[in-house]
Amino acid sequence: MKKHILPTLVTAALLAAASPAAWSQNVAIVNGKAIPLARVDALAQQVARSGRPITPEVQGQLKEEVIAREIFMQEAQARGLDATEEYKTQIDLARQAILIRELFNDYQKKNPVTDAETKAEYDKFVANNSGNEFKARHILVEKEDQAKAIIAQLKKGAKFEEIAKKSSKDPGSGAKGGDLDWANPGSYVKEFADALKALTKGKMTDTPVKSQFGYHIIRLDDVREAKLPKYEDVKAQIAQQMQQKKIAKFQEELRSKAKVE
Repeated sequence: MKKHILPTLVTAALLAAASPAAWSQNVAIVNGKAIPLARVDALAQQVARSGRPITPEVQGQLKEEVIAREIFMQEAQARGLDATEEYKTQIDLARQAILIRELFNDYQKKNPVTDAETKAEYDKFVANNSGNEFKARHILVEKEDQAKAIIAQLKKGAKFEEIAKKSSKDPGSGAKGGDLDWANPGSYVKEFADALKALTKGKMTDTPVKSQFGYHIIRLDDVREAKLPKYEDVKAQIAQQMQQKKIAKFQEELRSKAKVE
């Protein structure tokens, strides 16, 4: 009788000694192995970064997920899958990805984009895009003779939109009758921009405009003052783009300094 009672008493004593401090650090104990609460916290951080709020219901799901992972991992280890070369290779790749992510996170923390930098970038954008915006259509063809023939047809009354759909080799605007929507001249190549700004509303180019893409027939449909977003509305977007540029530059610097044989 004593042989049965003693182990029970010892187990109870050990469990009592481990409570509550030890148990508070663990989510559960699976097959004798404790699962630290830190795993749930780490998983919750990943979920939070995706924008999903950590409600009590989600917290409970995360705990179940961590327990399930431990069960499956123990089974995989029991089958010796953690000793395979494929597993070791995948672990090495995962380790690299985590370290690289931490490297860039560390760089971002130490090299944040300042308000002065975002404001300067915004001011540059305003300087390059202020003034007028133009709503235009164009027909793009490969040869000058073809462009001249189209201009002749248009002067005789042919519809610009129909010819653009049939003959323009610009896949973006051709299907829309040559419509380029509203844009600042700075968004076009110089030859196109210069010809566009020289037109008056409702007029088209009398001669083909040559650019690196071919020959254009351009028609100006309307002009308006450029509508630029407020700094406060685009500040976050500018900061994100500038941070990406900083990271890209950092990557280039590291590659340039590395000795690759």
